[in-house]
Amino acid sequence: MARIYDAIVIGAGVCGCAIARELSRYRGHFAVIEQEEDVCAGTTKANSAIVHAGFDAQLGSLMAQLNVEGSHLMPRLCEELGVDYDPIGALVVCTEEEAQNSLYDLQQRGKNNGVAELEVIDRKRLVELEPHISDRAIGALFAPTSAIVNPFQLCHHLADCAAQNGIEFHFNEPAKSVASVTDDSGETLWRIDTTQREYFTRAVINAAGVYADVIHNWVATEKLTIGPRRGQYYVLDKSAGTHVNHTIFSLPTKLGKGVLVTPTTGGNLLVGPNAEDIADKRGTDTTAEGMSEVKAKSALTVKDIPFWDTIATFSGLRAHQPGHDFVIGELSEAPGFIDCAAIESPGLSSAPAIGRMVADMVQDRLDLSHNPEFNPYRPTMPDLLKISEEAWQALIDKNPAYGQIVCRCNRVSEAQIIEAITSPVGARSLDGVKRRTEACMGRCQAGFCTPKILDLLAQKVSDLAPDEVSKAGPGSEIFFGCNKGPLSASSARVSLKAVDRYE
Repeated sequence: MARIYDAIVIGAGVCGCAIARELSRYRGHFAVIEQEEDVCAGTTKANSAIVHAGFDAQLGSLMAQLNVEGSHLMPRLCEELGVDYDPIGALVVCTEEEAQNSLYDLQQRGKNNGVAELEVIDRKRLVELEPHISDRAIGALFAPTSAIVNPFQLCHHLADCAAQNGIEFHFNEPAKSVASVTDDSGETLWRIDTTQREYFTRAVINAAGVYADVIHNWVATEKLTIGPRRGQYYVLDKSAGTHVNHTIFSLPTKLGKGVLVTPTTGGNLLVGPNAEDIADKRGTDTTAEGMSEVKAKSALTVKDIPFWDTIATFSGLRAHQPGHDFVIGELSEAPGFIDCAAIESPGLSSAPAIGRMVADMVQDRLDLSHNPEFNPYRPTMPDLLKISEEAWQALIDKNPAYGQIVCRCNRVSEAQIIEAITSPVGARSLDGVKRRTEACMGRCQAGFCTPKILDLLAQKVSDLAPDEVSKAGPGSEIFFGCNKGPLSASSARVSLKAVDRYE
């Protein structure tokens, strides 16, 4: 029989990576397998980047418990991992007199959930805090413990930390089956078949995002249904980043927290999402109707949003299940199979607590010993837009590549791109570099920096030929072939959209 793992995580989003980092606190043989070409390639790459305070989730729900716990853990986690985090606070804005009591109901729910410092404020105070608040706004719930975070850094740095502590990562390996088996000694194990190989493990953690129901249903008699809930967003240039000072929400509805307007840790303005239940688990396209809805609903809470400064639009999928709560726990009928499913908002906020909770479940089952060599820290990548000229010069003195600017919009150097490629879980694609460094995320949207990044990928990834460099993994190769000399078999590939993985 092949090598036996103690635990394998299926899915390398922020929750899968948080679980992996927590598992690396223990001695054992652990791995993460992911159907895409990188971590942070599913739900985590397209969200609102908010650390919610925890006032919205229903009292007594797992969502409420883990949201509040996760928000408390997040500042220290970000400090350890070198992740951008800013406690800017949030405002839930009421625009109708008859709904004003809902602010007090939300405040009381938050207090019951354990959220501190919640305050209902009137219009005068609201305008002092937010000069561009809508003329229709009559008051708001102020949540000063809410924050924003860089979700790409969080996911990648969790993965890097897990890998430096011994966790294996395997990409481009969609799981095709999960089944209980018995080895030659009589031990009951789990066998995971992917498109590439088979794995044997004592515990399986199902953190597969919108596909978690598919994997759950392979082993469970009580079936799980997860529907993709699409949300569409505008990203505005840094020139619009100070249009609001806090995260601005509208009063929540049954479809979620509504369209928000918020600064980002990178200095942009983010507007969205709407909420649309769809059938396609890969349906991350944007639509004219959806973008119009976002624009119209954002105007209810914030006026004069400079949409002419839009530099990008995108959509993401939330893993929604009808009960609207996280589904986390070991299946009684399948010992060693642990669900981490239906993780929608506030999943990012809850990720640190989810990681601990699931790792504790594995520890309880396997009785693992602690890893005395566990290192919780990851080196911080400098932000050349924020450091002083003297500090930047000191970096150049140590490594001249810090003086070679590749992305002019966000001032990302060659040194940072090389670090992103050569880190423990390094980038192998243009999108992988983008999410790790914020190159390609500026006003020109990769218009100038792409050729140099592609060249660095071909140089620094040993098994990646120039004609294999892609935007986001197999099926999205940038080059068709050379303009001189005969076409090789590999360079004559026709670039096709990747097929759906879990079907």
